[in-house]
Amino acid sequence: MEYDTIAAISTPMGEGAIAIVRLSGQEAVPIADRLFKGKKPLAEVDSHTIHYGKLIDPKTNQPVEEVMVSVMRAPRTFTREDVVEINCHGGLVSVNRVLQLLLQNGARLAEPGEFTKRAFLNGRIDLSQAEAVIDLIRAKTDRAMNVALNQMQGRLSKLVGHLRQTLLETIAHVEVNIDYPEYDAEEMTQGLLNEKLQFVAEEIKKILLTAEQGKILREGLSTAIIGRPNVGKSSLMNALVHENKAIVTDVAGTTRDIIEEYVNVRGVPLRLVDTAGIRETEDIVEKIGVEKSRQVLKEADLILLVLNFHESLSPEDENLFKAVKGMDVIVIVNKTDLDQKIDMDRVKNLAGDYPLITTSLLKEEGIDRLEQAISELFFKGGIESQDMTYVSNSRHIALLNQALNHVEEALHGIEMNLPIDMVQIDITRAWEVLGEIVGDTVSESLIDQLFSQFCLGK
Repeated sequence: MEYDTIAAISTPMGEGAIAIVRLSGQEAVPIADRLFKGKKPLAEVDSHTIHYGKLIDPKTNQPVEEVMVSVMRAPRTFTREDVVEINCHGGLVSVNRVLQLLLQNGARLAEPGEFTKRAFLNGRIDLSQAEAVIDLIRAKTDRAMNVALNQMQGRLSKLVGHLRQTLLETIAHVEVNIDYPEYDAEEMTQGLLNEKLQFVAEEIKKILLTAEQGKILREGLSTAIIGRPNVGKSSLMNALVHENKAIVTDVAGTTRDIIEEYVNVRGVPLRLVDTAGIRETEDIVEKIGVEKSRQVLKEADLILLVLNFHESLSPEDENLFKAVKGMDVIVIVNKTDLDQKIDMDRVKNLAGDYPLITTSLLKEEGIDRLEQAISELFFKGGIESQDMTYVSNSRHIALLNQALNHVEEALHGIEMNLPIDMVQIDITRAWEVLGEIVGDTVSESLIDQLFSQFCLGK
């Protein structure tokens, strides 16, 4: 396919030492060459080299920017097209002047994700690898980044490709049996089908076992800190974030709105929400905060329920235990540096199977135990080996489940002694669904939708 030449700013907007404007397409080098003045025309330089010079506006013949220009010729580029990257000073005015100059001289402004989309359409990467690019950009912990990096390097693609090849061989065997039944016994065909389909089903189940952990690593756990006013919720948030994000005072009801922050707990990203203390109040502003807290409670993946070691359990505390019934909860009894007034036996009874942690946030005691409890609750003490192929994308998880259903339907059909051509329908559908993960059998509208989520310069 022939494309026009696109351009976009590939670095975040704002002030910085360097900004990069990227060009990709057949006219990338000629467009840049018309504007660049250096020791040598860009048309004559070697691929994958960088050159110092100035950009000149051809209309005024005046310098626009002092730049370093990288020239990379197809096919050894990210998009498999000619790519030029212009390094200029990182400021809103300077980088926009460079971009506008390119757009005025033959380039088109790239759509969101269009560079990565071209890499996919030109066969450099498949769809799952393209989706991993955005996961890599959005990764909030080292482990999340490693999952995205492995996917971008094709680990999931290779595994899916192997399963699709197995299904393709199975389909071919069925076709031979249908077209030339005299060369193969029905019993042999069904036995072979059963063996190969069982293998595919087990492999898909293995991948799906990592789905929960992978999704957590990719999206983070929505974590709500709840409790009565003045039990130490804001102190807990500050301790996990390692900075004073929330106001901490002895006055009840200090937090009147929800405060959000991402934190990294042993490789697990938590989207931490410090809520207003849940209680009955006549204060209009605090009342709104309490209602927001109740809403956050419904949407959270993890609840950190904080109690006060220095106060007796109240009906409000007991109501909180009722409100979080059936959720993933860790109970934290804070302020153990003060005299005990809480009935710990009653707390243990209310907590039941929930992990129970005692802390003194003032003395920074108990945070390690809390972090370990979070890790054990969702990762059974630790994240699996680095060699695991994690599946973290919701689209991939849904497609793998669909493929598994079709494989199991085919296995059921074999058990019921259905005609072999009817079983083949489910096998073919499983092969097609797996192809949607890597983009072999995906619709154009879905491709457009996926790449529209990318930032402009990627």
